[in-house]
Amino acid sequence: MNPYIKFVTEQARLLQEARGFPLGQFEPAPKPAPADDAPRVLFFAPHPDDECIVGGLALRLLREGRLRVIDVAVTLGSNRERRAGRLKELGNACRYLGFDLVLAAPNGLERISPKTREQDPAHWNGCVNVIAGILETHRPRLLFCPHEQDWNSTHIGTHFLVRDALARMPAEFECRVVETEFWGQMNDPNLMVEMCATDLADMVAATTFHVLEVARNPYHLLLPAWMMDNVRRGGELVGGQGGKAPDFTFAVLYRLRQWSRGRLERTYDGGKFLACAEDASAVMSDG
Repeated sequence: MNPYIKFVTEQARLLQEARGFPLGQFEPAPKPAPADDAPRVLFFAPHPDDECIVGGLALRLLREGRLRVIDVAVTLGSNRERRAGRLKELGNACRYLGFDLVLAAPNGLERISPKTREQDPAHWNGCVNVIAGILETHRPRLLFCPHEQDWNSTHIGTHFLVRDALARMPAEFECRVVETEFWGQMNDPNLMVEMCATDLADMVAATTFHVLEVARNPYHLLLPAWMMDNVRRGGELVGGQGGKAPDFTFAVLYRLRQWSRGRLERTYDGGKFLACAEDASAVMSDG
């Protein structure tokens, strides 16, 4: 008898069972209290829900390093009729995770895409000024944004929006930049961050606060499978072709660089694995 039949059918059964679990009906997860002067982390989210899906390292930085994590809602989606609802859902998701929330604009920024950057410089420059103002206000030690080939036009637009805003910061400004992937995979991630079951379960629960989005498409239930596949990919993309994969079950892939002297620079050669047993705040200073 093929033992993998049970392995596969049990996963399918659990997935179907989870479809009946509640959406967005959870008390906030336990949150450490960062000090008033705790280093700040900005998570530039192209859409509401990105903070829950690819924010694993941000969650670990909050919980393990007691850093203050601030989700910056760059847009509230393209459907104007849903923006008020999506903002409420986003606030609930951030409250559950323990993230602070800042809006780039009351209804989100408009037309954040490479096309706008190229064809409407006046509008684009105004949006860049907004993001530069947020950077100046919070002076983050580390920020998150999508990588430049993350397929979705708003994700790619958010990458260049943050890059252009960084270029307007004073010459002495430095911070770590963590690039994320969701729609499009990176060819060169250099950091694989292990996620423990508890943190991942909280990310899944947080995603359910985006109630109407996951009711339409229950993508929150696929986060564990996605993170398992990240271990498969990251074992060689981060660890080196033919290398031994770490004994992770769940992980998120990132590209970590340093913004310094007006440009992005490599922080180290090769790639790194960040296990659950290690303090995530090591990414703030690891050379």
